[in-house]
Amino acid sequence: MLRLSGVSKSYGKQTVLHPTDLSADAGTTRVLIGPSGCGKSTLLRLIIGLIVPDTGTVLFEDQQMTGDKVVELRRRMGYVIQDGGLFPHLTAERNATLMARYLGWDENRVSKRLSELTDLTHLPADSLSRYPAQLSGGQQQRVSLMRALMLDPELLLLDEPLGALDPMIRAELQSDLREIFQSLGKTVVMVTHDIGEAAYFADNIDLMRGGRIVQSGTLAELVHQPADDFVTSFINAQRSPLESALGDVS
Repeated sequence: MLRLSGVSKSYGKQTVLHPTDLSADAGTTRVLIGPSGCGKSTLLRLIIGLIVPDTGTVLFEDQQMTGDKVVELRRRMGYVIQDGGLFPHLTAERNATLMARYLGWDENRVSKRLSELTDLTHLPADSLSRYPAQLSGGQQQRVSLMRALMLDPELLLLDEPLGALDPMIRAELQSDLREIFQSLGKTVVMVTHDIGEAAYFADNIDLMRGGRIVQSGTLAELVHQPADDFVTSFINAQRSPLESALGDVS
């Protein structure tokens, strides 16, 4: 479904992403992980066409993300950022249905899809009339997910969607998100800095450093067959959140 070939990005003399290859099969979840500034979010922005690669190509279902095709292809992708990115002057309902209304969906279709997503994301119905400032962090992220799923996209891109939440809410949303991924069968590319979270969601993990993918594979492969000392150091630095996940792959 998704293929990046030799994609790179620089700003002035600073290279934030060296030539990189990446692919994702339909219905799988791929998780990008690594320290801050390693290029994870840049990869997502290249995929959705928010920035243009200096070299290489981004193909979505064999169509290149370039020129006039970008807007059309972008509507087949859902995108969630860390703080949710909700418009503060719009209610939860208006945030969630923004693109559907922009594209001219009739009210019956909008209402039906909104009801489906409210059930899917376990958002309390009475939250729909509230503004983002009146919602909890977890509710804001559920609304952001509803907005990303409104057009029933084939590809879902998540940029640290749970990073700003407290541990209890984060654990609850992790469970709900995995259930949503499995029930909808979406292709997912997700960014996180937490190896335990990556293990929880991923079919494949890509560990990045300095604008390069250092190693790709399952958690077991990264733990037991590290490509270099950095892989081991990164995993050992997060040993505590890994304890439960490692029990599944030992």
